[in-house]
Amino acid sequence: MAQGSGGGWGRRAVLRGAAAGSAALALPAVAGAAPALARGGRPSADWGVQVGDVTTSSGLVWVRSDRPARMVVQTAATESFRAAKTTRTWHGPLLGAGTDFTGVTPLHGLPAGEQVHYRVLLADPDDPRRTGEPVTGTFRTAPEGRHADVRFLWSGDLAGQGWGINPDRGGYRVYEDMRRRNPDFFLCSGDNIYADNPITERVTLPDGRIWRNVTTEEKAKVAETLQEFRGAFRYNLLDENLRRFNAQVPTITQWDDHEVHNNWYPGQLLDDDRYAEKRTDVLSARSLRAFAEYFPIRTLRPDGTGRVYRVVHHGPLLDVFVLDMRRYRNANSPDRQTDDPQGILGAEQLRWLKRELSRSRAVWKVIASDMPLGLVVPDGRTNFEAVAQGDPGAPLGRELQLAELLRHIKHARVTGTVWITADVHYTSAQHYAPERAAFQDFAPFWEFVSGPLNAGGFQAVKLDGTFGPEQAFLKAPDRANVSPAESPQYFGEIDIDGGSGELTVRLRQEGGDVLFSKVLQPGRVGQ
Repeated sequence: MAQGSGGGWGRRAVLRGAAAGSAALALPAVAGAAPALARGGRPSADWGVQVGDVTTSSGLVWVRSDRPARMVVQTAATESFRAAKTTRTWHGPLLGAGTDFTGVTPLHGLPAGEQVHYRVLLADPDDPRRTGEPVTGTFRTAPEGRHADVRFLWSGDLAGQGWGINPDRGGYRVYEDMRRRNPDFFLCSGDNIYADNPITERVTLPDGRIWRNVTTEEKAKVAETLQEFRGAFRYNLLDENLRRFNAQVPTITQWDDHEVHNNWYPGQLLDDDRYAEKRTDVLSARSLRAFAEYFPIRTLRPDGTGRVYRVVHHGPLLDVFVLDMRRYRNANSPDRQTDDPQGILGAEQLRWLKRELSRSRAVWKVIASDMPLGLVVPDGRTNFEAVAQGDPGAPLGRELQLAELLRHIKHARVTGTVWITADVHYTSAQHYAPERAAFQDFAPFWEFVSGPLNAGGFQAVKLDGTFGPEQAFLKAPDRANVSPAESPQYFGEIDIDGGSGELTVRLRQEGGDVLFSKVLQPGRVGQ
């Protein structure tokens, strides 16, 4: 995210403010009791559970223990787990300090299009009979047939600009709004944390009101060490709304800049006095390891090796192409070069994306981009952070790579492409068409923007005319860094009708109100 400037419930973490007078491992008053880390007895999974990258037959179950433990997962067709014929046991990894006591157990051979109930048990490594209280969750596998409806949500940007878990507002309450929509999955478009934005006890709003934050030791400063990055990811799990959401809604997660530092790129040396470690390559490696520990992602390993970009197949109606516009990009610059093979995706990721789009037989190909395409996102006075740089003429810089991709989609006759993103901290809808564009060798398409989840709102940025965008909808604050108490938070919703194949996009705000909707027809190269 280009706007603005990351931990967890550690042994000395406290909630500072009127709701907590004690500084000793007090439970934060955030919509109910959040977990304490260490206590006697059996292993505990108070950080909740998550499921990620669900397909027609598989998924990944995540948990964090408060001490060394063996992870065991049981699945069943009913919440009671009484039907022995449908109950299966999956033996997972040993959770230890090397992964911050987190772990993932892959599930496979699941029935398609069914509700799966699961519970996670944590067993004492020295005595498997000693287990903690089971933590339960549920998710739906993707449908195998064409005629089942699909619904998913997306957004991004959590705990940004110092706006953290506010117990006076009920915490991250947008997650409860989203949970009630009962989606098949949620896609986070990046900025899952703000590693470069510390969380303070109190912030005074323009009208004199006080915004109070749950605070932790690690989030009191910018994240530099592996432990600080881990703490930044743990911080969000203090929120009961998020833990409840995770127990019901599977996730597809990508990352962006604030997982490391605002507007970072490989090879960058930070000019930021808050940092002793200035090398973003070092910081990003630590962040990626913590990211891999705290989210169930099939292409990443707990040590941070592997990759974030991937395609998640959600039955015959939908493929989700998850991009990584951060790890392979070139340096931010004025971005007006006439040759740019690296661009924002890197050459290898671009080849992968073209190949997988061509191979896809899904009715809809949703491209989850962690940055917008035609919105001009600056990085300082002369450099640019996203694809567009404000020159409305022929493609230059990173636009050359986008032009190559769009040309491929048109000539390979890839149907049903839709772009979704977050990043800019407002919500909008853009339609791109060659008849309005300087570059015209592409088929029309839509891009939808929605966010933040819990961060500052910002003014709208300009459009770049190279690919002919026309803004069909926009809702944004009129000033920078408007708090979640003053401006709604946003999320997007996509429904695919199993009968007609129609795809409906709805841009929603906190509370669930629909701000804009658009119906798209299947089977078209562009629309």
